[in-house]
Amino acid sequence: MARLVIVGSLALDTVKTPFGEVKDALGGAATFSSYAASFFSRPSIVGVVGNDFPQQHLRLLQQRGIDVSGVAIEKGGKTFRWSGYYEYDMNEAKTVSTDLGVFASFSPRLPDGYKAADYVFLANIDPELQMQVLSQIKKPKLALLDTMNYWINNKRRQLLEVIGKVDILLLNDSEARQLFETPNLVKAAAAALKLGPKHIIIKKGEHGALLFSNGSHFSAPSYPLETIRDPTGCGDSFAGALIGYLAGKGGSGEKDLRKAMIYGSVVASFNAEDFGLERMKRLTMPEIEKRYEEFESIRKF
Repeated sequence: MARLVIVGSLALDTVKTPFGEVKDALGGAATFSSYAASFFSRPSIVGVVGNDFPQQHLRLLQQRGIDVSGVAIEKGGKTFRWSGYYEYDMNEAKTVSTDLGVFASFSPRLPDGYKAADYVFLANIDPELQMQVLSQIKKPKLALLDTMNYWINNKRRQLLEVIGKVDILLLNDSEARQLFETPNLVKAAAAALKLGPKHIIIKKGEHGALLFSNGSHFSAPSYPLETIRDPTGCGDSFAGALIGYLAGKGGSGEKDLRKAMIYGSVVASFNAEDFGLERMKRLTMPEIEKRYEEFESIRKF
């Protein structure tokens, strides 16, 4: 039985920053989040690729203990491709082109062994598909949902409906302001909690992340990096490490969630140090634990 199921995109990314560029690098929300989660648990992923998707990418994920039996390979189809660039403000990617390929008709079907999962991460996909996934999972202990401004603009009603079905809502500060029509993040979080989730996490990029629960809040710091080469996938790495830690510990309470956020910030900070998965491929648990301790010292006063 899969303990953690992640549903999202697998992609081939072409990225340029002031510090270099890559072409057709392995990317996508399911890729970054599952790789990050694999440091703490054994995730299973659901997604779709075309038959142009290099087999070595699937082997790389399998070598990390990631179950890829939920990844469909569409014969004759093309894999989702994204091309973009960053300027010196590395908080915002500029999109050059997006070719959804087989992802445009993606309809997630969970293998039987995934349907009793305790933990599920609904990465940034159509909220109607996120609802489809929830309908296939019997009784998850914890469900985490991510979204983006495109779905806020185009499928607001469906998004609000699926938010009411999950335990944790994850979104960035601009998305929180847009979805709840307020410049105040505290008010946005309060409105989100009224929909049903137990916790709201608002990402603030290089300024860390905020956790809001009923009656409490927590601020996770960012890490002052000297080297930032490519921030692509950092948000997904944060989410993956977060839910991977919870799945590995079997936790779902706020104390566990606060620690999970710090581990998420740690792994995301490493991800930004190189293009694609290159830094995470070299990453070790001793490095993660050392930076976790640095995060603890950042919070002491």
